[in-house]
Amino acid sequence: MTDGRHPAWPHAMLAACGGFLVAVLWFDLMFDVQVRGHAAAAPLPDAVVASIAQYYRRVTTDAHPMQQLIGMVMALTVLGSAWTLHRPGHRWLRWTAMVSCVVPIGLAGVRVLPNAVRLGMRTDTLAGQSALARAIYADHVLCLGVIAIFTAAQIALAAGRATR
Repeated sequence: MTDGRHPAWPHAMLAACGGFLVAVLWFDLMFDVQVRGHAAAAPLPDAVVASIAQYYRRVTTDAHPMQQLIGMVMALTVLGSAWTLHRPGHRWLRWTAMVSCVVPIGLAGVRVLPNAVRLGMRTDTLAGQSALARAIYADHVLCLGVIAIFTAAQIALAAGRATR
């Protein structure tokens, strides 16, 4: 289905990109949640930091070329969303989708990825590594929520259920 004038496939493809990014965030959060349940003012136990750091070392540095796939999906998501903005109808939903992909993808590029690489290197003090792990967790929770909004918007646009 579509809005009557335009094909649904771009939105279906973008919804698939969003689903892929949700899955990536879900896997990251499986390690990030280890920060929960520890006093915020104190460093995390070394075993917790080591587990999270080892994961981020593996996925940011050692997983070549797989991390490039994530970057390509992010680029496709932003470019595809921008391309759909020219279409008439459902502009508020298209702009909502655009913003809800640019914000978390931008945050990933500016803050999350550099923090994950740094944590994976384990060069900071335990307190510094703990702060990085907590920041990554908080950013990933935010990103998951916003990418879920993006994905829902694309599904609505693909299904033609969005209201004008």
